[in-house]
Amino acid sequence: MMFSVTEMQTFELFSVPHVSVLLMFVAISFWLVYFRHFLKGYQSMLKWTLFSMLVMSEVSWHFWLVATGTWEVGDLPLQLCSVSTFIAIYLFLRPNQKAYYLLFFIGLLPPILSMVTPEMAYQFPHFRFLKYFLHHAAIAWSVLYFIVYEGYRVPRRAVWTGFLMVNLLALPIFFLNILLDTNFFYLANPTESKTILSFFGEGVIYYINLEIAAIVVFFVTYFPMAVLVKRERSKG
Repeated sequence: MMFSVTEMQTFELFSVPHVSVLLMFVAISFWLVYFRHFLKGYQSMLKWTLFSMLVMSEVSWHFWLVATGTWEVGDLPLQLCSVSTFIAIYLFLRPNQKAYYLLFFIGLLPPILSMVTPEMAYQFPHFRFLKYFLHHAAIAWSVLYFIVYEGYRVPRRAVWTGFLMVNLLALPIFFLNILLDTNFFYLANPTESKTILSFFGEGVIYYINLEIAAIVVFFVTYFPMAVLVKRERSKG
């Protein structure tokens, strides 16, 4: 039943299961940060747990689609969460400060916003419900892990660098959407279910609002990092 394509499509925004998952995400995020000195001794375990969560989320998703005969070209791993997943997996295997700049901006706040207003039809404990929230949580936790346990920092100039990189990624995706009749990066239209993107309008206005939202998200994401860097510099 939890793997059915047609059953358990009763997801309700801010229902008890939805709010419970959000609270669990906040609690575990707090635990990762507040108890960082204790968890340092288990850093390797944390690293490979997050790595495994990302890999299994992506692999199991496509396995389910193929097994149920519902895989479509629009399910290619070209959405923002998949891009974030691949960057995080790469960083776990091979540290790269500049690659982290992009992950920081697309892998922290966007997955959290996606969990708050998810594009979701299936209710707990359906596979897609569990996979969706575990996957998005793992992306955000990976960003936190690199900050807290690996010491990654992001300079202020990376706000505009990251914004430029996202737009460079979006350009070929835009034309690919036209070619394949897909909606990667949600560049063709908003999500089918009610999410934040549903309020962005249509046509040119939609794209303008996407750009404005991206800039706002990037600056909001960077603010805690700016505070952290300033504190560390004041301490020498």
